Amino acid sequence: MSLNPEQSSAPDPSLSGSGAASSHHPRNGQSGKVLGCLLGGALGDALGYAVEFSRLPEIRSAFGPDGLRDFSVLPAPVLFSDDTQMTLYTVDGLLEALEWANAGLGADETACLWLAYLRWLKTQGVALDPGAPSPPARWIDSQAVLHHRRAPGNACLSGLSGPDMGTKFRPVNPDSKGCGTVMRSAPFGLLPYVETAMVYRLSEDAAALTHGHPSALHSAAVFSTLIHDLLDPAASLQDAAETALERAGESGVPELAERLAAAVSLARSGPVPPEELTSTLGEGWVAEEALAIGLYAALATASAATPQEHFRAALALAVNHDGDSDSTGSVTGNILGTLYGTEALPEEWLAALDGREVIEELARQFTAATTAG
Repeated sequence: MSLNPEQSSAPDPSLSGSGAASSHHPRNGQSGKVLGCLLGGALGDALGYAVEFSRLPEIRSAFGPDGLRDFSVLPAPVLFSDDTQMTLYTVDGLLEALEWANAGLGADETACLWLAYLRWLKTQGVALDPGAPSPPARWIDSQAVLHHRRAPGNACLSGLSGPDMGTKFRPVNPDSKGCGTVMRSAPFGLLPYVETAMVYRLSEDAAALTHGHPSALHSAAVFSTLIHDLLDPAASLQDAAETALERAGESGVPELAERLAAAVSLARSGPVPPEELTSTLGEGWVAEEALAIGLYAALATASAATPQEHFRAALALAVNHDGDSDSTGSVTGNILGTLYGTEALPEEWLAALDGREVIEELARQFTAATTAG
């Protein structure tokens, strides 16, 4: 599928960009932002995964008073978690829809994502429900690095384990607002030439495949539209954050609006101690908290002299706390990887990251599909 409305031949307008062009997301530099987002998120996830289930005293005991700040103190290769796994399967679900549309055939994007997540479920050693479809394998499914069970969220597992596709109107896990929706939703924001409202809707619908609480849906959508805003080569992190805050206020989810407002406010003080971070924003286990912490960490360290210094400082802030460190690190990495592209990413971290080549190949495929004529 081409998301450039001048090139699209897809009969289904939803992802083709028909009537929904976003001219401020030009093709130049897109590949670097896509790759930066996906690799940045994986680096943040991997740094946080090393301490995800450790309390702050344990982190300080193991890594010193400043906590975990660098890959050099971790055994190589450094592993990412289910957060990156599901992010990559989100990419692949969108990629399948794009491939159908580039061939001139309409596809239901949310159904493609459901099938992708069912294929992810199989990598976790979970048999599909007999009533669920059995999707054919794709390239991503043959990548051994993704076939590891690394603390997947219960709602993601249970939401995909039944025979039916969850929707906003027929939710699975209707009370769940875990961060499993936010941590996988950055790829929706990487779609160029699509109106922000469409990105928001796609993110909501995909979140409803596993979670039903409004905060889980709208937190994912606010996050992916923040990423979409950062695709603009002239994007400002502060402006994108303020726009995200406005969208949260319009979402009808009070806790989301409150947490993001608190994140933006707290960031004005710069980096604060982990104890203050969690007492103000939470621990990140639920959707709005993970988004708030991830955004706060990016904003609070924005005075860094270079993109790479910003990236390092923000991830250290995002993961060293009591809570869901891999998800908060992943969100921060997605944000800054999109803002700066790959120039923000430390090469020695990339060299140590397990599965880097799989991420790079999926980024290449996605960029090719979104710029196809």
